Amino acid sequence: MTTPRAFIIRHGETEWSLNGRHTGSTELPLTPNGEKRIRATGKALVGDDRLIVPSNIAHIYVSPRKRAQRTLELLDLGCCDNLPWKDNAEQARPSDSIVRTNAKVQITADVREWDYGDYEGLTSAQIRQQRREKGLNENWDIWRDGCPGGESPKDVSTRLDRLITDIRSRFHGKVMGKPKHEVEDIPGDVLLVAHGHILRAFAVRWIGKELTETSLLLEAGGVGTLSYEHHSIDEPAILLGGAFMVSVVENAEEDGQPGHKK
Repeated sequence: MTTPRAFIIRHGETEWSLNGRHTGSTELPLTPNGEKRIRATGKALVGDDRLIVPSNIAHIYVSPRKRAQRTLELLDLGCCDNLPWKDNAEQARPSDSIVRTNAKVQITADVREWDYGDYEGLTSAQIRQQRREKGLNENWDIWRDGCPGGESPKDVSTRLDRLITDIRSRFHGKVMGKPKHEVEDIPGDVLLVAHGHILRAFAVRWIGKELTETSLLLEAGGVGTLSYEHHSIDEPAILLGGAFMVSVVENAEEDGQPGHKK
């Protein structure tokens, strides 16, 4: 039976993610190390025998921020269509390039980072100090309090719930619970490339919980998997871990044999 998945990928490392500054609408490039690590993630997790199988992806949602878009580029999914933020001249494909997915790439503000408002560019320590100076409760919790001049938890939940409904109605519902031979030509997985706070909030809303129940981490460049229990769209779940593909293990063992050559 088919159980589709939603893969969430946080953009690679930036200077502000390194020093803990809240980065919402500010445009920052990935660091060289951030680019290197995303390329490594693509090689390790993307492929016909890997966690993310490009041919199984039905749709890709990406944030309007350039750091997320660059992350998608570096994953090298082999998208058939041109990336919407690049012109045709920029992305002319070499004749020997391989198309691995027919998934459409959609830029959507629904996965932009939390609007931090007055707290944009500040660290958590600076936010607590600022609140203390204003006579506010310095025990600030974004999941409970939101951001003055920015978004509240309700604002964020509303746009994420809208996106989750879109995913389930347009993609997951088409293949859920059906025998694999009936939907082998219908991709059902989706992929989201976005940001730390918004993707953690997405995971919590995926399973129908309030944002105040959040206790999740997602490192820069990190990958998470969301799915369902019992092949049922009414039982969304966070997939904590999956088994390795047999071919991956066999290839690793073969690579470790003395004298083995690629």
